[in-house]
Amino acid sequence: MKKILPFALIALTVLVATSCKEHVEVKEEKKGFCLSDTAQKMMSIDSVKLTDIEDEIQLSGEVSFDENKVNKVFPRGSGQVIESKVSLGDKVEAGQVLAVVKSAEVAGSYADMSTADADLAITKRQMETQESLYKSGIASERELTEAKQNYEKAKAAKHKIEAMLNINGGSKTTAGGTYYLTAPISGYIVEKKVNAGNFIRPDMGDYLFTISDLKNVWILANVFEADIPKVKQGYGVKVTTLAYPDKEFKGTIENISEVLDPTNKALKVRIRLENPGMILKPEMFTKVIVNNKQNTKAIAIPKVAVVEESGKTYAILYRNNCDLKVVEINILKTVGDKTYINSGLQVGDKIITKGALLIYDEFTDNQ
Repeated sequence: MKKILPFALIALTVLVATSCKEHVEVKEEKKGFCLSDTAQKMMSIDSVKLTDIEDEIQLSGEVSFDENKVNKVFPRGSGQVIESKVSLGDKVEAGQVLAVVKSAEVAGSYADMSTADADLAITKRQMETQESLYKSGIASERELTEAKQNYEKAKAAKHKIEAMLNINGGSKTTAGGTYYLTAPISGYIVEKKVNAGNFIRPDMGDYLFTISDLKNVWILANVFEADIPKVKQGYGVKVTTLAYPDKEFKGTIENISEVLDPTNKALKVRIRLENPGMILKPEMFTKVIVNNKQNTKAIAIPKVAVVEESGKTYAILYRNNCDLKVVEINILKTVGDKTYINSGLQVGDKIITKGALLIYDEFTDNQ
């Protein structure tokens, strides 16, 4: 009986040891994790980089037409607008009639032209008569010279009136005093200051229409005093509008004003943008994000690589499809699609970017 007891104890010990060994082996197998084929197709991998720290400043602004590519149409004389043929926003072609104006000045020029023609005919006849008399010895050289001078004066007076009519429209005028304002370039009516029935006074120096091709536009943004040192010419910007919140327009700061706007105490900056499809309209409100690069560097990863859980932030370190590690990271700041970190990763580490949250959930479920 005494011999059987030790043998039983030994057998029990071996059985327990074997059971424990099997338990440990199962736990280790559970820890093993490899990316599934589906996960591999959905994910992207990127390297951790050391880059300049960027900052973002958000500005408010509005769309304006490019002043370098506009043409302002002024009246050619005083009078009354008989007809306005275009509306704000209309597309016009070069030479198209914009408005019809009845002008006393133009009518007066035609009347002066008739008088000038009569004077020219009379002086020409007198000159020819004096030439004939001079050749016959009846008229003196002085009388012939005076007749020629009168003729030249009449010609000059007529040329002056013709020049005035050409300035006022030339062939686009009538003897009744009507002249036609036409578009000097093709484009869109972006400003209109006149309607049928309006009077144009002689002392009125304002333009009536503004035409722009709108292929390029300006964004005029406001920079308040605290942000002035953070904005410089040449900085890249991203512009969005209320009308197209999902569409982003990229450009650069082209010009910075040297004086503050006395109304809102803000500095104006100008951004030039291409306008495909003419979807950006003057007076639209815009949001402008200025990318401001600083002189310091930090480790940066794509924003999509960051996973948040329980107030902590993580990234998935990738070595191969069966060797992954979840590491906690300390975030410095996030700007746009970049996240700058203080610790947790090294330059050159490979991390999962696209699909990081899905893989993180799958990875932690297998632990």
